[in-house]
Amino acid sequence: MVALRIIKLAALLERTSGSPDVKIGLIDGPVMTRHPDLVKERLHEVPGHHGGRCTRADSAACLHGTFVAGILSARRGPLAPSLFMEGTVGGDRMPSATPRELAAAIVDCIDAGARVLNLSLALARPSSTGERALEDAINRAIRRGVIVVAAAGNQSTIIGGSALIGHPWVIPVAACDLRGRPLSDSNFGGSIGRRGLTAPGAAIPVCARKDKRSRSGVPASRRRL
Repeated sequence: MVALRIIKLAALLERTSGSPDVKIGLIDGPVMTRHPDLVKERLHEVPGHHGGRCTRADSAACLHGTFVAGILSARRGPLAPSLFMEGTVGGDRMPSATPRELAAAIVDCIDAGARVLNLSLALARPSSTGERALEDAINRAIRRGVIVVAAAGNQSTIIGGSALIGHPWVIPVAACDLRGRPLSDSNFGGSIGRRGLTAPGAAIPVCARKDKRSRSGVPASRRRL
């Protein structure tokens, strides 16, 4: 796969497919846990503030969460399921949360044993107290040695200020095409330029509903890191 070659992952996948002992905290939309391309035994819903299962399979949040879960842990080739995913947040629309809700989800995933946090959602109703709670949650990740990776977003804008992208522990990821050029709808900003990464976000095979499709965008790029 071209995307894997671009980020130099193909050689690593020849040596190992990963370890189920490494748990990923997936903070995204809910997941179709019964999708035939997913290994249900490796999908764990974190007890806490947010449900991880789809209530409406055709909702934007459910399709988004399943898309991401498929990239991380679908049954296919060298990307065979080798990672646990824990904790999701979302609703019927595209995944979003207030800073306080996101902070609670981060803490839930850390306490459940996640070693990596994979964040792909929009922040709603930001507030100073919510931002402090979010910063505290990310600081908790630092103390526990948990890696935090967040999508830069795809609104074709310059972003910054929020702890979700601006915190020095968070690795923000913007999407690029298969030639390494930034996608036109990817967000950028100072924190992304200083410590962020780009990764392929175009034509990524994923599972959605009952078939496999290709999708483009920042969430696709982040899963390749």
